[in-house]
Amino acid sequence: MSFHHRMMLQRYGLGCTTSLYSEVLFDPIFTPIFTAVLGTGGFAIGATTITYASIASAIATTAISIGLQALLAQAPKPPKPEDGRAPLNQAIPFRIYAVGRTRVAGARMMWEAKGSNLYSVQAIAGHRIKSFNRFYLNDDEVTVVDNVVTPLTTGGRYGAGSANVRLYTRLGANPETPYAELVSALGADGIWTNDHRGDGQASLAMRAHNADAQDQQTAFPYGAPSPSVEIDGAYCWDFRDPAQDPTDQTTWTWTRNSAVILAWHLCFNEFGFGLDYQKALLPVIDLWKEEADICDEDVPLAGGGTEKRYQCNGWDTTENGPKSGLNAILATCDGHLVARGDGARILTVGKFRESRTATLRDADLIGHNLQYGVLFEDECNRLVPKFTYPATNYTSCDTDFFEDTDAQIAAGRVLTMEGSYEWCHQWRQARRLGKRDWLRQRQEVKGSLDVRLSGINSVYARWVRLETPKRLPKLDGKLVENRRSIVALTKGGFTMDFIEHPEGIDDWNPATEEGQQPPVPPAVNASEIPTPVINLIQAKANGGSVYIRVVIIDPEDGSLTPVVRYRVSDADGLGTPGAWVEQSNPNAEPSGGYIDLSTGNVPTDEVLDVQAAFIASNRRYSNWSVTETVTSTSDPTPPVALASFSLTGSAPRLGNAGFAFSTGNDAHVKSVAIYRVATGAAFDPDTATLVATKAVAPSASYTATDGDTTRTNLVINGDFASSAGWTLGTDITISGGTANKAAAGGIQELFRDITAVSSGKTVRGKFNITSWTSGNVRARLRNIAANTAQDASDKNTVGEHLFSMLTTAARDRFGFRFDAASVGSIDNAIAYEATASCAPQGTWDYYAVPSNGSNIAGPASGPLTVTII
Repeated sequence: MSFHHRMMLQRYGLGCTTSLYSEVLFDPIFTPIFTAVLGTGGFAIGATTITYASIASAIATTAISIGLQALLAQAPKPPKPEDGRAPLNQAIPFRIYAVGRTRVAGARMMWEAKGSNLYSVQAIAGHRIKSFNRFYLNDDEVTVVDNVVTPLTTGGRYGAGSANVRLYTRLGANPETPYAELVSALGADGIWTNDHRGDGQASLAMRAHNADAQDQQTAFPYGAPSPSVEIDGAYCWDFRDPAQDPTDQTTWTWTRNSAVILAWHLCFNEFGFGLDYQKALLPVIDLWKEEADICDEDVPLAGGGTEKRYQCNGWDTTENGPKSGLNAILATCDGHLVARGDGARILTVGKFRESRTATLRDADLIGHNLQYGVLFEDECNRLVPKFTYPATNYTSCDTDFFEDTDAQIAAGRVLTMEGSYEWCHQWRQARRLGKRDWLRQRQEVKGSLDVRLSGINSVYARWVRLETPKRLPKLDGKLVENRRSIVALTKGGFTMDFIEHPEGIDDWNPATEEGQQPPVPPAVNASEIPTPVINLIQAKANGGSVYIRVVIIDPEDGSLTPVVRYRVSDADGLGTPGAWVEQSNPNAEPSGGYIDLSTGNVPTDEVLDVQAAFIASNRRYSNWSVTETVTSTSDPTPPVALASFSLTGSAPRLGNAGFAFSTGNDAHVKSVAIYRVATGAAFDPDTATLVATKAVAPSASYTATDGDTTRTNLVINGDFASSAGWTLGTDITISGGTANKAAAGGIQELFRDITAVSSGKTVRGKFNITSWTSGNVRARLRNIAANTAQDASDKNTVGEHLFSMLTTAARDRFGFRFDAASVGSIDNAIAYEATASCAPQGTWDYYAVPSNGSNIAGPASGPLTVTII
């Protein structure tokens, strides 16, 4: 097809619909801003020229699903979770990155024997990590106290006779601290010196001391010990927290949130895509916040309690390239990622919203290819979700599968497909993800659409509503899901692969759909005691205090005493966990295959780490279970809305705003926070400015203030009730309550004495223009003795005008400068010396939000709109 012919088709497509001009040009969410990369050929949309090169390089849609994974079978995939048990042995190993909580052995950097000692160092991650949680030697989990592996759970392994093993860790600070014991032993030989710090590299070091000959087989039955660790991985910028700075990693936090981790991988991971966050995230940051909040939504569990909707945990190496990790992260949240033409990335996680829906009409389509029914080679009548199971020491595991027995009978066999969610570590989450893919796989209406350039918004939307009574009458009014879109100029613009959106894909009934917890093979330690498997963990509020309920699977051994321990995850505000508090449950009885345990009262409103173990009759312990995290919320009930919220005082408001509010008859309300946002802006307490917090009681009234209430007006007779105190220019008069400038030549001034304001102070104020014909007027500060002046900006429209000036010298006069052409009247002049505690000048909306004792917020009251002078 010739270039001329293509241009004719494009012009025809643009002319067939008005949606291009009503949606594409003005849609703030999905409209791409293209930037030319190569070439000069292009076409115009309105006044914007878009080049072919920029489209071809910019438009891409990535949607992770079972079907697409089949198409991308050759795409790189992260290492299997079992690969994290043994370190990589390569001359130049690939770098490793880790997110969330996972088990990894890293890569060996040094392996050296000297005398009776074996020394090793393993690179765990090529970035700073939060913590080392658990330690393994070969497949034995070991307890480490003051760097020494203790024989508490090893039955003599790694500690028989003279044998002992020491483990040392570094979190990846920059600069990092050398391993002193290794330097002492190997530094003189140049093998490991103080220069081997590993700046920015999380690492693990080991020193293993031989046992006597008669104890060697007991101490090291598997030969030289091979360490691996459970870690909490990378710190990420949580863009919802205003205290975190994207340019300062020390303000970041550890997280499992899939959306936050994806943003880190796209922009901040040294081994990720390396995108500029100011282009990739900031233009659409509100959309990213929405997705992160959805990932953090609490999903109810069948046995009680909740878990987060979408969490991500995993590790990868640079051997695979960044797309491997991208696909793994997206799989944990049923994610759909779009690269917009201006470099922005739009993420949509698996939860339908009308706000992420576009519309395609008959005139937006140039062709289609529909499939009704499923081809034999694509048929699936059983879907098996696979995830990584921490309870089996981080191995791949299956959950209960989804199947259609009628379809199996019709097909004459079971046609199985696996849903791979390797960076998902929660079996219930894997089930929820599997249901979504299972329902999509069962949809019979699939196909592709050739979309004109006028339908460009649909390329960037995850869901598309079809209004196609002529071209696709069977699909008219239907909702379809955009699975993958590519540029196809020869087909009119884009080709979109779609599937009909399944009904009920977001519905979830834990009682019937959660399934059974995957079985955990008996994993005994060297003391022959099985490790508990936690089925459920729940914080239970009880009269202002909180205890933790822990449900474990019955080991069917009445001689074992279950024990629970907990600690505060961040005891000092710097990420350091507190001490473990242990409590046994000797009277707990099994019921229905489970044992229900509970702790005593725990610290309230804290994030707690919780583990379980068994104690045998000989007082030996099993290994501790996988660490679970729970928030000890003492009051889960949000308070009701405030009974009232109003402004106090009256205008003009010199650097402050006052408020009065009353609480309702609600025992849950404990505090009220007042927030300030720019007028007309959406209210989000995570990004709004907190201006006041009040401890409150039910059915009571309070006041609060934003700013400095001590400011007074320096301008006497600023309402021009008379001319007293004012010095008037030749063509200026004061009458009728206004100062008036007549039509005459020359620059004129109007001024009066004020209390002196020293240099370096801020003078803020306002005045009204009541009528205006021509020219400009500006506020002015003067110094009498030096005869110097400084001015605010020119004004020339009727209305209220604010000004602010930082004094460059002492000022003791205030007034106005009228230029030669000015004709008009002014009134209500105010000026005052502002302080650092003054509320910022401008027009603001204020909101009041009540919270309970656990900082759970109730409904916001407001906005109250206030102009601060």
